[in-house]
Amino acid sequence: MSESKLRNLSMDFSIQIINLVKELKGKHESVISNQIGRSGTSIGANIYEANYAQGKKDFISKLEIALKEASETGYWLELLYKTNYINEEKYKSLNDQCTSIRVMLVASCRTAKSNS
Repeated sequence: MSESKLRNLSMDFSIQIINLVKELKGKHESVISNQIGRSGTSIGANIYEANYAQGKKDFISKLEIALKEASETGYWLELLYKTNYINEEKYKSLNDQCTSIRVMLVASCRTAKSNS
């Protein structure tokens, strides 16, 4: 699995999260939109930061933070769906992308840990 693929997926996901936040703000929803905006864009930021980590432990730490943020984002997506702020199609699309990123992050963390 390519680190650049993970970076690209996380960037694309961040863009979709920002667009979702704009949509939610248009519906006057600010509590969850602020939360998902932070967690959803933090995934990619931490993946990008990992590229300039100060050693293997820092690299793993950044990826683990990205994984936590992805997990939190999954929670907010489910909450938005269950409160009818997003429809099933949007939920499934975003959740599938978030899940793919989580799977890749878990694999990357395992690989990094086994190589250290």
